[in-house]
Amino acid sequence: MKKYGVLLVLITLLSCKSKSSVVATSPKEAPRASSSVIEKLYHNPTNFSTLYIKSSASYADDKMAQNVTAEIKMKKDEQIVVSVRFLGITMAKASITPQGVSYYEKINGTYFEGDFKGLSQWLGTDLDFSKVQNLLIGQAIDDLTQGKYKETLEADQNYKLEDLSQEKIQKTFFVDAIRYVLQKQEITQVKEGRSIAVSYDNFEPQTSITLPKRIQILATQPKGKTEIKLNYTSISVNEALTFPYSIPSGYKRILIK
Repeated sequence: MKKYGVLLVLITLLSCKSKSSVVATSPKEAPRASSSVIEKLYHNPTNFSTLYIKSSASYADDKMAQNVTAEIKMKKDEQIVVSVRFLGITMAKASITPQGVSYYEKINGTYFEGDFKGLSQWLGTDLDFSKVQNLLIGQAIDDLTQGKYKETLEADQNYKLEDLSQEKIQKTFFVDAIRYVLQKQEITQVKEGRSIAVSYDNFEPQTSITLPKRIQILATQPKGKTEIKLNYTSISVNEALTFPYSIPSGYKRILIK
């Protein structure tokens, strides 16, 4: 029960930053530019003004496991509000905007407010709003049209795109070769012993957007592993939404160094 704040952070903020250019071809089949795979990936519609998602969520690490529900409200490119509930009671809530992050949790009566820099230092990776948004809607955290990749066609009929632009951070994206949706994205910081794999399943077309119904996040660090599973049980697109968020009075502010 003490992990609600961490659960919010992991659900909404695990991602990495990259800078890259141009594309490569596949060695396992007739030459085919990665740009073709990427073009088809981005052909899936992602047009929306708002999203309202109800989800069941499970959290597990080396010490505990917890099942909760999560409500995700999203105003495209502007704000994401996530509420985590246990037995119908809101136990934690987060608000993410391009300017920064705020969240509070009720068990310990604490809250955090700050820009992405503090959380980036804490998690050991750079963050921004668009990466969080992309992670939750089944999109690659990076703009793949600006990347340089080694492409292979795997036996399971997934295209594997390995980022060639960085040495310290390894990034790999897996694209379904039939439906051209993102199956998984992996980010590894070898020196730090950190990695995260985000897998997607059961993509379904919604109004003007195709979304995964299931997301699995597996984060590995020297201190252990954390797994989060999200199962989107209800999705509404382009409805009028409000985004109420305020930190309860009397809560103690925490700092992330």
